[in-house]
Parts: sequence; C-alpha cells; structure tokens
Amino acid sequence: MNFIENLTSVWDFFKTTDKPIILYGMGDGADKVLARFDKLGISPYGVMASDDFVRGQRFRGFTVKKLSDFENELGDFAVALCFASNIKEVMEHIKSVAQRHTLLVPSVPVFGENIFNEKFYRENENLFNKAYGLLEDELSRKVFRDIIAFQYSGDIKILERCTTEKTEAFEILKLGESEAYLDLGAYNGDTIEEFLNYSGGSYNSITAFEPNKKSFVKLKNYCANLKNVSLWNLGSYNKNTLINFNSKSGRNCAIDENGTPVQVARVDTILCGKRITYAKLDVEGAERETFEGMENTLKLFKPKLNVALYHRSEDIFALILQLNEINPEYKFYIRHHPYIPHWDTNLYCL
Repeated sequence: MNFIENLTSVWDFFKTTDKPIILYGMGDGADKVLARFDKLGISPYGVMASDDFVRGQRFRGFTVKKLSDFENELGDFAVALCFASNIKEVMEHIKSVAQRHTLLVPSVPVFGENIFNEKFYRENENLFNKAYGLLEDELSRKVFRDIIAFQYSGDIKILERCTTEKTEAFEILKLGESEAYLDLGAYNGDTIEEFLNYSGGSYNSITAFEPNKKSFVKLKNYCANLKNVSLWNLGSYNKNTLINFNSKSGRNCAIDENGTPVQVARVDTILCGKRITYAKLDVEGAERETFEGMENTLKLFKPKLNVALYHRSEDIFALILQLNEINPEYKFYIRHHPYIPHWDTNLYCL
C-alpha cells in the first residue's frame, strides 16, 4: 500500500510556495526546522509566538512578533508550526490560525536524524507495509495510515480525523484490580496516577523507573503513601551502564552525549524474574534498547503494553516489528490522542 499517494510533502510545499514563511514557535523544534530549511535552501520571513509570549525578544536573528503583526505587515502567509501542545485552548488557537492561513507542521523527529520525507518513506516502504499487516483492528490501520500521511504532508486536519480519547485505549487494555505495573519513564508519578485511575485504585505491585533526580524526588513524594511500590532512579536500556542524559527536569529527560552521567539498567536485571502484567514505556527515544533489555519479561509474561510511538520517525514500524519478533503472540493496536502534532500516538499490545 502507498500511504503517501496523492500527497505533497510538507518540505516540498515550503520549498516551492510563493507565500512568505512564518515560523510559529521557538525552542528545539524551531531550531530543527531552521536547520532543515537551511539544507533545503528555504528562507523563512520571520518568527511568531502566541501573544502572551511575545516580549520583543529575538530568536535566531528574528524579532519575535505576534500573529496580528504579520497579518498587518503581510496580509497572507504560510505558517510552519514548530512546537507541540495538548492543551485544549492552545490546540484550538492553532486550528484558528490554520483557518486563516496555510499552516503545516514540518515533521522533525523528537529524537534521531531521520527526517520523514519521500526518501525516508521509499527506503522503508516494505517495513511500513509489514507493520501495517500486523495491526489488529481497522481503527488501528486508519490511525497508522493517517499518522504517516500527517508526517509526510504536515496537515493537522489529518490528525483530527484519527484522534480518540485515551479512555478508549484503556478499554482495549482492560486493566484489572491485581495488575503488576511497570512504569518506565515515571516522571513525577502522573502515569502512576493514570494507572490507578483505570485500575480502580487496586493493584498487586508498582515498579517505576525515572532517571532524572529532580523528577525522582517528586515521584517518591507522590508514592509516599502507596504500598508495594518499588522505585528506581534509573533509565531503562539494553545494558547496565552509565549514559549521559540532558539536565531537563521535565518528561523530556533523554540521552544526550553532552549531558550528565546517569545509571541505566536492563529491566530484566532489576526485575529478576518478577512477573509483570502491564508496562508503560515513554523513554524518550530509547524504546528499542529498552525492549532489548526486557526480552525475558516480554517472552515469559507477555505483559500488556502501552508504548510511545512518536519519538523517532521509524518508531511507527520499527517498534511493532521488534515486538513481533520478540513475542509473536502479541496483538497490536495504535491510537492517537488529542495532541498537535502527532505526539501521544501510542502502541497498545495485548
């Protein structure tokens, strides 16, 4: 199946458009887009931010302006969205900008170097199709098609048509009252709170990994009154070693060669044969290595899985194929929950 048939690449659009190009957003996403634009010979006209963030600051040589400033100055223009949000009011504002101007999302990965363009798609077309054939239901296949189409075209309307609430995904998982839960990337306890909500507050045990020291303190505070909880100030990986992580205190704490050394470990080493019935993985681009480090758990116990599927361009096919190789008995579902761009696209496995 050709998942990008009749679509225009977001990169080709910005390379050929006659409209002035305005970057919407600052930070890491905008840096990545600007770097790619530079390689393609694309020259943006300016940078804008939401009204509350505009303070006359400069970003990469541009004076940051409001949407209204550019509308008064240019009339019409094309917008390259360079940040992510799941806040309802912010997403509604993004949609309102898209109703007034051409707004597309250049698909730069959260981690890794693979840009989602036609070259990347053609090189991996067989793998896309192989993963697609493993999906369990029609909604998963629709989400798969739409996420690929979105990453290729940058059109946020494609995201809207494949978005479902997280409650629907937990109807797939059907968490019981005696789950042995493994939380990889537990942050401050928010996903343990989510687990308790959907398990009715009952469980057998909770094991949680969080590599960032500040987040780990918050995690310990959240879990202070919970029983049968094992907390580890570790990252999950395919070997027991030290790896440099960035110093961000939020959920985006991730491997960074210029960061601070942090202990990482194989999940199988920590569990020592302990049975797990449900695992959540949001490990900032280290999902592949984490699966390698928990192969015994995946083979022996086949826990239900909730896996972030958006950190790397290849995740949407590579993680499905990897899991299928480790344990061919898994059934695979994909859902996208409210977020712009395609963050919070998750793989659910039974």
